[in-house]
Amino acid sequence: TIKFQIVSTSEKNLNVEHGKIAFVDLAGSERLKKSHMKNERETASINRSLMTLGKVINALSQQSKSFHSSMQNNINVSSESWIPYRDSTLTKLLMDSLG
Repeated sequence: TIKFQIVSTSEKNLNVEHGKIAFVDLAGSERLKKSHMKNERETASINRSLMTLGKVINALSQQSKSFHSSMQNNINVSSESWIPYRDSTLTKLLMDSLG
């Protein structure tokens, strides 16, 4: 993870923006083509992590849609819904970056 800060100034304002970049290497994924799927356990683990990442992104998208819909209709609906971050190590590591 790389964290960075951008500072800019205008006539009267000091603007500070923070950011973070997370690099994730799915260990062994580069060997899958070479091994012709010999290591099925590793392949299954990588696929589970990617599927969980998809589920997390989908759940966050649904949560956002529900929130914006309730705001447009002046309905007080809790935007708290279960996001499956803990279902894989990948999504646990990316939790604060995903939302």
